[in-house]
Amino acid sequence: ILKTLNSWFWWENIWMPINCTWADFVDRDGLVFPKPHQLYATIPYAFVLLIIRFFSERYVAIPLAKALGIKNVKRVKPQPNPVLESYFRECSRHPSQSEIQGLAKKCNCTVRLVEKWFRRRRNLEIPTVLRKFQEAFWRFSFYLTSSIVGFIFLYDKPWFYDIWQTWVGYPFQTLLPSQYWYYMAEIGFYWSLLFTLGIDIKRKADFKAHVVHHLAAIGLMSGSWCGNYVRVGTLVMFVHDTADFWLEAAKMFHYAHWEKTCNMLFIIFSIAFFITRIILLPFWILRATLYQPTFYSTTPVIAYFFFNGMLLTLQGLHLYWGYLIFKILKRFIFLK
Repeated sequence: ILKTLNSWFWWENIWMPINCTWADFVDRDGLVFPKPHQLYATIPYAFVLLIIRFFSERYVAIPLAKALGIKNVKRVKPQPNPVLESYFRECSRHPSQSEIQGLAKKCNCTVRLVEKWFRRRRNLEIPTVLRKFQEAFWRFSFYLTSSIVGFIFLYDKPWFYDIWQTWVGYPFQTLLPSQYWYYMAEIGFYWSLLFTLGIDIKRKADFKAHVVHHLAAIGLMSGSWCGNYVRVGTLVMFVHDTADFWLEAAKMFHYAHWEKTCNMLFIIFSIAFFITRIILLPFWILRATLYQPTFYSTTPVIAYFFFNGMLLTLQGLHLYWGYLIFKILKRFIFLK
C-alpha cells in the first residue's frame, strides 16, 4: 500500500509539465535541480535552530532584557498536593465556591488554603514578561536575519524586479546554493516553531491561526521545492519576513514599557504588513502564480493548484490578521 501511495504521490503529472519526467531533473552540464529527498535535512536543521535559540535566549536575550529594565519575577510555587493538582488539570482551574469547600474537606484543610493553592497554581501557568521577551527576541533575530540575507540573495536576480522572470526557462531552472540554504533555513525554522508549540506562549486570539499558518508555510515551501517553483518561492519568503521583525521589535519594547518606541514600531509594522501582505502578495506574487503560468503551459499540473491553494490559505490568514491590526490601529488613533 505504501509503495502504491508513494508512486501516486510522485507521479510526474502532479509535479511537472507534460513530457517531463524525474529523469530530466538529474544534475547535468552544470545544472543543479532541487530534489525532494533534500527536504529531510530540514528536520535536523530545525534542531540546530532550536539549539541556537536556546543559547541566544539564555545568553543574549536575558542580559538585553535586564539592560532594558525587565526583571525576572519568581513566582511562589504551591505546596505539592496530588488531589488539588489532579482537579486543576482534569476538571477546572477556576473551581466554584462549593467545589472549593468540597476539596477543602477532601484535603482536610481550610477553604482559604485551597483558594491560595489554586491562585498560585494559576499564576505558574501565566508566562513571565521575561519569557515573553525571550520568545519575541528569538523571532525578531530570525526574521531580521532572514530579511537581510534574503535581500542579499535576491537583489541581483532579474526575477526580483521582473516577476515574469520567475517562469523563464521553467521547469529547467538551475538551483543556486543561496536558494538551497534560504529554503532549508526557512523550512527548518517553521518546523522548530511546530516542535515548540507545546512550550511556547499560547495566545488565545490566534493560536489556531498560527498552527494553520505554520503547516501551510511548510506545505507551501516543500511543495514549491518539489515542483521547482524556487524563484517565486524565495520571493514569497522575503515578502513575509520583511514585516514580521518590526512586530517582534514592538513586542520587545512593549515588555520593557518603552511605549512610545513600541507605538512607533507597531505603526511601521502595520504599514509594512499592509504593503507586503495585502498589496504585494495578492497583486504581485499571486498574479504571477495564478495567471502567468498559463502563458507557459496550457495544461496546469496538479502542483499548480496545490501551490496556489496554500498561497490563498495564507492570504486568508493575512486578511484575518489585517483585520486585527486595523482594530488595534483604530483603537490607538481614536482612543489614544
